[in-house]
Amino acid sequence: MKKQVTLPDEVAPIKAPRADRPPTNGFVTVVDGHFKSPFDTVEEAEASAQKLKLAYPMLQIEIYDAVTKVRTLLS
Repeated sequence: MKKQVTLPDEVAPIKAPRADRPPTNGFVTVVDGHFKSPFDTVEEAEASAQKLKLAYPMLQIEIYDAVTKVRTLLS
């Protein structure tokens, strides 16, 4: 016997950030030239970037400030 599938009346659209556009607010880690995780503060972004750099020292990791549009290389 097949089970009847019920769907909600309204499905909420997924608000995923576009990979081909830079973010407009906050801070983002940039790994080898690709935007990755967004953060609200620079401290959160730097902490995440430091963990990545310790685990994978060969990566080039930057912190992107979306408001001033400046990338800072993590050293």
